[in-house]
Amino acid sequence: MVLGSAVVLASLGAWTATVAAASEPGPRSGYSVAPPSTEQRACTLDGFVIEQLPDGIGTPSDFEYEWEDVSFRSRVWETGPDPEGAFKVDLTIKTLRGEKLTDLAALKTFLIEYEEKDPDSWALTPVKVGGYDGLLAGNEVFYFIEPGVAAEVTIDHDRLTDEDLLDTAAGFHPETTT
Repeated sequence: MVLGSAVVLASLGAWTATVAAASEPGPRSGYSVAPPSTEQRACTLDGFVIEQLPDGIGTPSDFEYEWEDVSFRSRVWETGPDPEGAFKVDLTIKTLRGEKLTDLAALKTFLIEYEEKDPDSWALTPVKVGGYDGLLAGNEVFYFIEPGVAAEVTIDHDRLTDEDLLDTAAGFHPETTT
């Protein structure tokens, strides 16, 4: 009886170690796994819903920061680590809130300074994002929601398309209360 119990316990221990090893992310998996927060699972960020995301993006992380009296809340999806241990940003969504964001032109002026862009060479294309006026600039689109509120979506153009960018942006908008 004791010998039988020892075999069962040894088998259980080996099985537990195998399951634990298989569930740990490692260099062979190529991805880092972290459990999403409640807000991430609910697909919201700072009062905005996230209705559309491209396939194949990595693990999300949330950030809050402020610059020149404008507060940012962002969610960044990253894949990695790669064999060298580096992570790559797939997608970033942001809300921007501040009194100086009075219209699309003021948002553009703010972002020129924040992103250190040359206003004469920054190629911007006017776009509609859902019902909002915005500007498309390469791998990013930013759009004015209402006085004091704007949004921005940025993608990795090596992996995602302009269609992914605009679809994600159209699905990133303020929650409606009905």
